[in-house]
Amino acid sequence: MNSPNHSAIPSWLQKARDQWTRTGHERPDFAHEPAPGQESVWDYPRPPAVVADTRQVVVRNLDLIIASTTEAIRVLETSHPPSFYVPPTSIAEGVLVAVPGSSHCEWKGQAEYVALSANDSPIGWRYASPYPEFAQYAGYTSFYPGAIECLVDGEAVRPQAGGFYGGWITSEVVGPFKGEPGTSGW
Repeated sequence: MNSPNHSAIPSWLQKARDQWTRTGHERPDFAHEPAPGQESVWDYPRPPAVVADTRQVVVRNLDLIIASTTEAIRVLETSHPPSFYVPPTSIAEGVLVAVPGSSHCEWKGQAEYVALSANDSPIGWRYASPYPEFAQYAGYTSFYPGAIECLVDGEAVRPQAGGFYGGWITSEVVGPFKGEPGTSGW
C-alpha cells in the first residue's frame, strides 16, 4: 500500500494512522534476528505493503478445499505475521457466507466476516469496499489459521496469538508477534 494523500482522508482516520510509532524503519532490540531465508516482522512497513505471492496457498476443512491459488497476496505490516489473501476466483463457489459482525482496519477499511454456514463462527474476512490504497483487492479473502487449515506450499500455517489477529506464521517469519502476552501497545 502506498502512503495515502493526507488531505484526501478524514481527520479521524489520519489520527488512527498516525498513532503508530513502529513503522518498520528500525528493528527494536527485542526483535528476533532472522536467519538466512527468513523475514523479521519488525522490518515490515506501516502503512502495510502488499506483495504478490506465487506459492501454492490452500485453505481447507478436512477434505473440502475452500480455496486454492498461486495468485495470493501477502499483507506485510509491522509486528504482524503476514496475512495471506486469496482472490475471489480461487474460492470454491458457494462455500462461504457472510456472517454478522465486522471490524475496521485503518489501512484497509471495514471488514466483513465469512464462515462455512450462517450459524458458524467466522473463519475469515474480506473487504468489500476497502479504502483506495487496498481497492484493487476488494473481495480478496483472508482466513484465520486458528479456525481453518491453511497451508503455504504444503507447510501448515500456525495462527497468530490473541484470537483477533489473522496473521499466518510460517517458518519464514520471526517475531515476536503482536497478539502475544504484553504486546497490546505495539
